[in-house]
Amino acid sequence: MAVFRFIALGALLGSLLAGPTQAAEAAPAACPALLQKTFNRLQDDAPQNLCQYAGKVLLVVNTASYCGFTPQYEGLEKLYANYGAQGLVVLGFPSNDFGQQEPGKSKDIADFCFNTYGVKFPMFEKSVVSGKNANPLFLELAKAGGGSPRWNFYKYLVGRDGKLIDSYSSMTTPDSASLLSDVKKALAQR
Repeated sequence: MAVFRFIALGALLGSLLAGPTQAAEAAPAACPALLQKTFNRLQDDAPQNLCQYAGKVLLVVNTASYCGFTPQYEGLEKLYANYGAQGLVVLGFPSNDFGQQEPGKSKDIADFCFNTYGVKFPMFEKSVVSGKNANPLFLELAKAGGGSPRWNFYKYLVGRDGKLIDSYSSMTTPDSASLLSDVKKALAQR
């Protein structure tokens, strides 16, 4: 009887010790290479690892506060509000690359986005988004087939797997039928 209890106790201890290892093996897949980057948050310069968005559908957009396309902030926020619960995240990257239309500092940009358009989707510090000095995310999106942004409010749709689905010109509004259709298809993928 004592031998049986000893064996049972050993089996119990073995399963307890093995439990976390097995649970770790069942964890979600590693962060896709595209998201293995860190950028400072616009509002407070706190570093944000993009891996926190692994498994989400992403709409990556380069933005500017003084552009004819700036009102798209409203549509982007609406898209984020309507589809965020299903897994869509809009990621905004202010840039002064085109027409010098984002001259402000981080606090100025953050205040403008929130106070003017109620932007709550994640925004990151101002960076270069085109050419050889583009930030690493935009370099990879361009190499993946999306090309470099040609102007402000260029958009990239990234699937849950971290792969580029498509890119959209500045003329494609957040409520356009083609973009909405692609977003819905991407969200349906599990």
